[in-house]
Order: sequence, then structure tokens, then C-alpha cells
Amino acid sequence: MSDTAKLQVPGKEVEYPILKGSTGPDVVDIRKLYAQTGMFTYDPGFTSTASCESGLTFIDGDEGVLLHRGYPIGQLAEHSSFMEVSYLLLNGELPTQDELSSFTRTITRHTMLHEQLATFYRGFRRDAHPMAVMCGVAGALSAFYHDSTDITDPKQRMIASHRLIAKMPTIAAMAYKYSVGQPFLYPDNDLSYTGNFLRMTFGVPAEKYVVNPVVEKALDRIFILHADHEQNASTSTVRLAGSSGANPFACIAAGIACLWGPAHGGANEAALNMLHEIGRPERIPEFIARAKDKNDPFRLMGFGHRVYKNYDPRATVMQKTVREVFKELNVSDPVFDVALQLEEMALKDDYFIEKKLFPNVDFYSGVILSAIGFPTTMFTALFALARTVGWVAQWNEMISDPEQKIGRPRQLYTGPTQRDYVPVDNR
Repeated sequence: MSDTAKLQVPGKEVEYPILKGSTGPDVVDIRKLYAQTGMFTYDPGFTSTASCESGLTFIDGDEGVLLHRGYPIGQLAEHSSFMEVSYLLLNGELPTQDELSSFTRTITRHTMLHEQLATFYRGFRRDAHPMAVMCGVAGALSAFYHDSTDITDPKQRMIASHRLIAKMPTIAAMAYKYSVGQPFLYPDNDLSYTGNFLRMTFGVPAEKYVVNPVVEKALDRIFILHADHEQNASTSTVRLAGSSGANPFACIAAGIACLWGPAHGGANEAALNMLHEIGRPERIPEFIARAKDKNDPFRLMGFGHRVYKNYDPRATVMQKTVREVFKELNVSDPVFDVALQLEEMALKDDYFIEKKLFPNVDFYSGVILSAIGFPTTMFTALFALARTVGWVAQWNEMISDPEQKIGRPRQLYTGPTQRDYVPVDNR
């Protein structure tokens, strides 16, 4: 392959360097395109545009590969913990035992929220969506922690990163407690990151909450599987907001707002709603037939993926986890029977195999979270909780990149050409 790419435009030919990453597609460096040709590229959704250089997460959608700092997601989900993966994403290497203990201790010490934020919660309607609450509270953190908003100071950036990772479970649990009219529970420093979140969500002051280790492990895996996913919409939003110099709390609030969209963070809720619509296992063939009918708007949610054209590597881990949770909690619900039988039938159906419509992580995570006891309104909030570590790692990487500039996409203008103003009386 040539080291340059040639582009022919009216009147001349120009060359652009081809840059190679450590793996994945090469990229054509078009930074001088406008200066040399007076043209922009047109790429709606930026589906063929690399907006940054990153060493965090690699995805090969055709092969079904997801790597965090080079480590396969399946290995991390099976053998690691969310705290260990968080350290890996932030620092680039897996921690030693001492490093992991120190990091976990730091996160644990930052889990409490400023007491005045409890009053802030009471400003929301009781039936407010948890994502509305999380978006508002995350942005409000910058009003309480002024000592970690100087983005030019690496120490302050790391303190802000630790605070966001630590406080997001508390923020999410308080959003849930507020919606159901139960008192907030303070964090318990004797519990793990995930165990503490379960207690703050489902515990009550009147009795001791005992963390179920199977549930704790399942939720920890879900957090790992959602920790980062390359330059998706919410991550790109965090980077775009951060490129202006906005403080980290505002950037993460922007990410939460983007994640709230049903095309992004709401997919597992949509998959569970579909299972409820099917209702009973005997109705599965009817809905599979509808999914194959081009004239029927019905779609099987939780199957296929925008990036993965092979089996979603995160779904492989969830296949095992969903069965562990069902067995431990002695789940008896037609919806869960529908999920397991739909998965089995779709994986054997030639139509789905040919079109590579495999179950993705959203198909499994929704049924697991529902089995644990989370309402569907909390699903995206849990996604935001887990993705916070990816967002802050991406934000830190962007701030440290000397080539990063303020985000400023261009456009293909199709509106009116210049025209003169006419006074209102003459129109």
C-alpha cells in the first residue's frame, strides 16, 4: 500500500498521508483538504471519519472483537473486576495488587455526595426519569467541587475522574430511592463498588442488607461490558464538550444526556419491552415470522448491532451470566422463558444466521437487570454509571493529546443563497 492517497479534484491532483494504527483500518489524513482544495468531506454520522487518535478501546465489528487496552473483553469480564478494568482504562496497564488496593480505597473514599445535594434531589418531581436526575446532578457537581475543575492540572483531572467514578453509583441509587419514596442510604465502605451500589439501591435502614454474591458478580460483569466502547455517540459527545475546555462534570453530564437517547442507551429497555410484547414462548414463531416480513414494521430488538457484523463478544459472557442469575434467584417468569427460547430459535434460524442477526449485549443485560429487580427506567442509568469510567478515560486522553483541537464539524449548506432584507411593511 502506498504511503499516500491521491485525490483528483477539478484542475489538480492532491496527495494525503496514510496513517497506520497498531491494528485496524488505516486512515487518510485530510486535515489540509480544505486549504488545498476548498472542499470538505461529507460523512453524515461520521461513519467513515476518525475524529481522534486513541489507545483505549479497539473494535473489529466484522470479527466480533472488543479490546480494552489490548485485553479481550471476554477475558476481562470472566476474570477481572470493574475496579480493575477501571484502573486499566484510566492508566493503560492492569494494576498490581497494591495498585488495585490503593485505587479501590481511593474510589471508596470518594463515594459520598455533598450533603446539600440531597436537597437538590428534592427539587425534582418524584416521577422524574432517573436519567433526567442523573444528568442534572452530574452537571451540578461542578458547583460543589471547585478544587478539581482546572483541566490544565493533571492532578485535578485525576481527582475529578476518581470523584465521578466513585459518586455515579451513589447518584444513581439516590435517583432510584427518590422515585420510590425511600430514604437515601449512605455508602458502606466495607462493601465492594458493585455490592455497595446494590445495597444503596435495594437496602433500607430498618434491616441489614446482605449482598448476594451471584447477583453482585453478574452486575459487576455488566458494568465491565459497558465500561467503554470506542467513539460511540455519548463518548464523542464527551470529547466534543471537553474540546471546548468545559469542566469534566459538565462533559460527563453531556455524555449522560446523549446516552439517554433510545437509539443509544435505551436498547436494553427496548429489548425487554419486546419480550413483554411477545409474552409467551408459544408466540415466538409468530413474531419471528413478523421480523422476516419486509412489510411488517416489527423488529426483533436486541439482535444485531451497528458495529458488530458478527457475534457481539459481550453477549457471549452474558449468555452464561443470565442462566446463573436465573438459577440463583429461582426466576419463574414467562418473559424470561421467552428470552431463552427466542435466543435458541434465532441462533438456529437460517434467516438470522445469514443476516448475522445474533443476540447482542442489550438482549441479555435487560433481562438480567429485570430479574435482579431494577425497573426499566433504571436501565440507562446503570449504563451511564458503568460508562462513566470510559468517558473520563477518553476525556483525559483527549485533554492530553497535543493535536486535539476544539471540535468544529463542517456542513454541506443547502439553504438559500444571499438575499437582501425587506422591511416588514413591504413583504
